[in-house]
Amino acid sequence: MKIIDRLNLELSNKEYFTADQYTVFLAENDLIATEEYVKATHQAKLLYSVIDILEAVSNDIEVLRKVETEFLTTESAYKHLQDRIGKLKQRIYEISENESDSNISLLFSRA
Repeated sequence: MKIIDRLNLELSNKEYFTADQYTVFLAENDLIATEEYVKATHQAKLLYSVIDILEAVSNDIEVLRKVETEFLTTESAYKHLQDRIGKLKQRIYEISENESDSNISLLFSRA
């Protein structure tokens, strides 16, 4: 699976922006849209890209109104996006914690 495909999967195939714009979001996080997705090395950067996209959506009233069709109001759509961003940040934190735990355990296990 390509990185751009994994991004679309993470976004539930919602077309908030064009594929070219998604490619820019990925590039800003040091990802190349056409490369194969490798979870171990790309997951955190991909999640940062998703956060950037959702923040851009929540900051653009026109795009937010498109999202609003799934919700009763713009306010509920905005709240949903903010909740999702918070959950993504928690996932990134957990990924970085797991990576640092493995490095620390190796550091302390060597005598």
